[in-house]
Amino acid sequence: MFRARVVGAGVVLMCVMLLPTAAWAQTAVSGSIAGVVNDTSGAVLPGVTVEAASPALIENVRSVVTDGQGQYQIVELRPGTYTVTFTLPGFSRFRREGIELTAGFSAVVNAEMRVGDLAETVTVTGASPVVDIRNVRTQTVLSREILDVLPTGKATGGYASLIVGAVLSGPLGAMQDVGGNKGEQYGEIVIHGGRAGDGRMNFDGMTYNGMNASGGGANHYWTPNLVAVEEVGFETGGMSAEAESGGIHQNMVPKDGGNTFRPYFSGTGNTGALQGSNLTDELRSRGLQSESKIKHNFDVGVGLGGPIKRNKLWFYTAHRWWAAQEYYAGSYFNKNQGTSMIYGEDLSR
Repeated sequence: MFRARVVGAGVVLMCVMLLPTAAWAQTAVSGSIAGVVNDTSGAVLPGVTVEAASPALIENVRSVVTDGQGQYQIVELRPGTYTVTFTLPGFSRFRREGIELTAGFSAVVNAEMRVGDLAETVTVTGASPVVDIRNVRTQTVLSREILDVLPTGKATGGYASLIVGAVLSGPLGAMQDVGGNKGEQYGEIVIHGGRAGDGRMNFDGMTYNGMNASGGGANHYWTPNLVAVEEVGFETGGMSAEAESGGIHQNMVPKDGGNTFRPYFSGTGNTGALQGSNLTDELRSRGLQSESKIKHNFDVGVGLGGPIKRNKLWFYTAHRWWAAQEYYAGSYFNKNQGTSMIYGEDLSR
């Protein structure tokens, strides 16, 4: 049965820097770095300049100053790897490297600065935080590397198999995707036995899914171009007060360009020849004469990102072409088509 065919339209994502932070989505779709700065005696240090540098930032570096309690917070940071540097006159510079940020993750980076020459720098590596102690939300974040490497479907439906307690529900009931055998499909991810329609689907924090009469909105009437996605975050519990429903909240973080040109290509396909069979003689004797099988599916995407003007304006364009067809068990052509009003199964088709 033909389920879906989409010729992916090009998606151009223009990332213009030096926008006010309010233009970006909230922390559920971006990361943050926060902490407290002390001297070697344990006293807090106000007025310390804290800089977060990363290739993920078009301005390269974003900085703040610690307050009277020695605390700081750098918000609305794009996912990526960061280096945090602490500077205060009369103290040695302190640097923390390899801070991995994902969407919705708040990294706690504290610093202990000692009196010394400004030319001295204390560098800490290999101690990046792995636990977010500032948020109570429960979430699963799938980076681009995970999406490309794991043997799952490169589609929204394939993500359900990577989330504990989640299943993909559709018009015909639960649909389990095994290694991409379903392809892109119409459906919604439900969590912990919840109600279909309670979820929300967002692209960089903006809701794009259709709303239905029951108040739900997980049905995706628009299929996202996954070639344009850098990572996908799923909130499954402890959502903020802004969440109007208790279902799974999915957010896709788009890819950005950069100061260097970067191509991307992905491709998968199957004609059903690689699919196994579990149709036994026992099942045939009980009336099941066929099984659901792949007719064919494929998913091809290409993307390109780079600078229009270094450190000022980037671009990213992504294109995707996919199709999925499947034979459903027990669904046959009508051999009496055009000759009788009585349906007759054509078991050869």
